[in-house]
Amino acid sequence: MLILLPPSEKKRETSQPTPAIAVYMGVLYQALDWNSLSPAAKKRGELGLAIISAKYGVLRPSQKIENYKEKIDNKKMKGPVAQVLDAIKTPLIVDCRSSTYKTVWAAPPEITVEIRISTVVDGVRTVITHMSKKTRGEIARWLLQSRSVPKTPEDLYAIVSEKYPCALTPAEDGNPWVLEVIAV
Repeated sequence: MLILLPPSEKKRETSQPTPAIAVYMGVLYQALDWNSLSPAAKKRGELGLAIISAKYGVLRPSQKIENYKEKIDNKKMKGPVAQVLDAIKTPLIVDCRSSTYKTVWAAPPEITVEIRISTVVDGVRTVITHMSKKTRGEIARWLLQSRSVPKTPEDLYAIVSEKYPCALTPAEDGNPWVLEVIAV
């Protein structure tokens, strides 16, 4: 399983290169709460998390970076990101990226599940933005802590549905699978 994450606009001030997972401080990373994960979950995360950075391309959690403020140049980053991600062999990609970062690399739709977050207000399903980051971080954490590693979209649905109401839509017409999660 590969979990694709966006970076965080909010970053820790650093005076020297620091592991990426300790630099990013936004809502998603607060919900992921890396420091409180078990050693086994951190090991799974080190192998399974890929953070797409505007400055550094693809990062693993322990990869050291410096604090930066940079907007992504999608054209410039497409090649370097594709070089790294195309080489990763995995049966399942969990796409937690924001729309800005999704255009940097097109994940193979047949093995990719895009995580979409919504809520229900007065009986109507509504897309949410800020809280979607928190929920994506919680889902990444849940997957890293899970007793089993999902290998198919159906496996992913089974694991996430233990914690959240959700619905899985199959890939079609070149679009990835979609796991719509209701934030609770």
